[in-house]
Amino acid sequence: MMRHFLTLNDLSPTELGDLVRRAVALKQAQGDARQSTLLHARTMVLIFEKSSTRTRLSFEIACAQFGGSSVFFSPGDSQMSRGESISDTARIVSSMADLIVMRTGAHERVCTMAQYSRVPVINALSDDFHPCQLLADLQTFYEHRGEIRDARVAFIGDGSSNVCQSWINAAAMMEFSLHVGTPGGYHPDPAIVAAAKDRCRLTDQPREAAAGADLVITDTWAGMGQEKEKTQRFAAFEGFQVDNPLMAKASPDALFMHCLPAYRGQEVAAEVIDGPQSVVWDEAENRLHAQKALIELLIS
Repeated sequence: MMRHFLTLNDLSPTELGDLVRRAVALKQAQGDARQSTLLHARTMVLIFEKSSTRTRLSFEIACAQFGGSSVFFSPGDSQMSRGESISDTARIVSSMADLIVMRTGAHERVCTMAQYSRVPVINALSDDFHPCQLLADLQTFYEHRGEIRDARVAFIGDGSSNVCQSWINAAAMMEFSLHVGTPGGYHPDPAIVAAAKDRCRLTDQPREAAAGADLVITDTWAGMGQEKEKTQRFAAFEGFQVDNPLMAKASPDALFMHCLPAYRGQEVAAEVIDGPQSVVWDEAENRLHAQKALIELLIS
């Protein structure tokens, strides 16, 4: 049966764990993986309505290493920019392509693409969720610390961000505790928190969230489309920077992650992201391997 990947909840917990382990195997056998013919004579179409570095690069290289070809649409490249409906675009693109990767704003847009597509659709980022990032993050934790089950994870910053909300999904699926340190007005969607039950807890005290954490995560304070809110957001997040004093509250061997791009001196101090606890470069590279494992799952 054809499947889409719009949030982590499109996988079962078992599938998610298997996918993480498969990503590790693909990374360890990169030479062999480049000879794969999984996408031979197949085409991946990337519809990106938001800018990208790691996501675009990793999907295009994954497609090439699997023997396929890719077509990239940036904002303004397709008739969608002139008002053609997502449903019509989905019907047309999926009649020619074998896989659609969409990076967009409102989550409903990628859901509509999937509804009308004949081929698998991957959410490469929406305003509400960033599930592909979580695949790489979970792989990175697994490589450094093993299974994440029963771990204590802290997210510091904007609790309503797509990365945080995907981490909440992951906490419920993989059975670890997530402590979100976020100021009032920036809480995650209450329905997403409720679905995670006791796996997710909120606090407006960042150091309380970080206490005893095995992993500390942050993200930019003003994401794409939020540039006009910078002054307001920077005032709200004062005191939420991940710096050495905050990391000192976490476990002594805690890891630090950031999905990038990072802004040193804002959401994270330079000594943390460039320090020995940071695994952000492994995390970035693992976008390639985790997404290859995802493509395998959806195509085969």
